[in-house]
Amino acid sequence: MNKPVTITPEDRAVTEPDLGEPLTYSVEAFLSPDYAKDEKERLWPKVWQVAGRVEEIPEVGNFITYEIADDSIIVVRSAPDEIKAFHNVCPHRGRRLVDTPCESNGACGSKRRFVCGFHGWTFDLEGKNVHILDPQDWKGALTEDRTGLSPVKVDQWGGWLFINMDPESIPLREYLEPFASILDAFQLEKMRFKWRQWVIYPSNWKTALEAFMEPYHVSGTHTQLLKYGQFYAYSKSYGLHGVSGFDERDPSLKMSQSSSVTRAGSGSDPRVSTYELVRENYETVNFAASTETLVKAASRLVDELPEGTPPGDVVKHWLAAARADDAARGVEWPTITPENVAEAGLAWHVFPNMSLLQGQTFALCYRARPYGDDPDQCIFESYAIERYPEGEAPKTEWVYAEPTAEKWGAVLAQDFANMQWVQKGMKSRGFRGTLPNPHQEQKITNFHRNLDDYMGRTTLRLLD
Repeated sequence: MNKPVTITPEDRAVTEPDLGEPLTYSVEAFLSPDYAKDEKERLWPKVWQVAGRVEEIPEVGNFITYEIADDSIIVVRSAPDEIKAFHNVCPHRGRRLVDTPCESNGACGSKRRFVCGFHGWTFDLEGKNVHILDPQDWKGALTEDRTGLSPVKVDQWGGWLFINMDPESIPLREYLEPFASILDAFQLEKMRFKWRQWVIYPSNWKTALEAFMEPYHVSGTHTQLLKYGQFYAYSKSYGLHGVSGFDERDPSLKMSQSSSVTRAGSGSDPRVSTYELVRENYETVNFAASTETLVKAASRLVDELPEGTPPGDVVKHWLAAARADDAARGVEWPTITPENVAEAGLAWHVFPNMSLLQGQTFALCYRARPYGDDPDQCIFESYAIERYPEGEAPKTEWVYAEPTAEKWGAVLAQDFANMQWVQKGMKSRGFRGTLPNPHQEQKITNFHRNLDDYMGRTTLRLLD
């Protein structure tokens, strides 16, 4: 018999250890049209969420729009050192100021004025109304509050632009802790887009996001990686957010720095297996889960180190060589202690809809959002960011890409091959309910605990 878990913000510290117990959660969050409808009121207007990257709006007047459920947000650089955000709607009759077709991933461009295409009402970059046709007809009833754009809270961390539609929300930094403090040392704000892609995918946004929340699926989905070692994982909750990594307590791993993406491969010669692992990650994860510098430095390990070098020393030499190679081409690595690397783990879930796999000079990111009112569809995005020499970052834009290995790389295509079938499988009369791994999938149960908080539900339950 399933027992309900009482989950409130006040007793979060009490219930958090329960995430290590066998739990289940309802499929309502993935399948119910009513749940999706309630997200529009209870979740999306109340959370900080990534709208884009600062580099997308470098000049005054540059803007992007962020689409979430029925809301569209304009994020604009209003001054050299100031960024504003507004609801993308004219206060006159409700027309969107920037057209964003439902099949798009948002809009971008540059404007000094936002002009409503219906009646020409005009707004400056501060959101102030600077033109109304025949204002006297309102007999003095048009105040600045009534005619200006509706503001949205905007802030930034790590190079990301976050928005929050709730004027009473807590500050972004408070919302992101302790994730932000743990990853500050990685200086993610110094990275730039390498590529960015999106697709309209046939699953709920949570189904899609959860496919990237744990390494527990590696042995079943990414079987080609098993020759480089086992991938036994830990998963840990940090309030709203969560982290996973490779569990160093498993002696069979034989991997150095096993919480990091820069680690030794298993095998009789770690010089060889380390190179093979980093090359595999780089080439099959769409050239995103490592860098060309790291791959090239690893390719020299056999020439630069004697046979029998321990795995830890192989990794130390490899990273030092890659750091020197990057320095020679104008890329500076951040200073990160081994303790910080261990705490940062492999990959984070940032509540509600962002996943991040970080390295010292690169990161692979995912974002998922509802698509219309259909709980069986979502907008899924993935992008890579990397450190580049000053002025040498590639010019990128959002590219729509069908979910194939040719477009996304072999590993992401393998993940895509699961997601829609999980969505369909949860509808089966034969499905008795979710059985998340208490140790390796705690990030997911933490996700549902926090969803329960926002949605006013108790769907997370103890298995009895």
